[in-house]
Amino acid sequence: MKELEKQYKALANRRRLAILKYLKARQKASVGEIAKEIKLRIKSTSKHLRVLAGVDFVDNEQQSLHVFYFLPEDKPTLLKQTLTFL
Repeated sequence: MKELEKQYKALANRRRLAILKYLKARQKASVGEIAKEIKLRIKSTSKHLRVLAGVDFVDNEQQSLHVFYFLPEDKPTLLKQTLTFL
């Protein structure tokens, strides 16, 4: 029950929904690319990405100096349902 609450809280923010929508369309993006798209500072964008990663809604990989974010292959049910609306 607590995990579901955390997932809903993660989705209850328009910036995080915008990040998910962008990653759905883009497949993979750096923090800087995401920040530019949603018109938010990199530091704030990183915080939102940490929240999404905390509930397994995004994965990331380091490539040289950049961290790229993407939607996981094995998506939680709530994420799958949300992505159909974005």
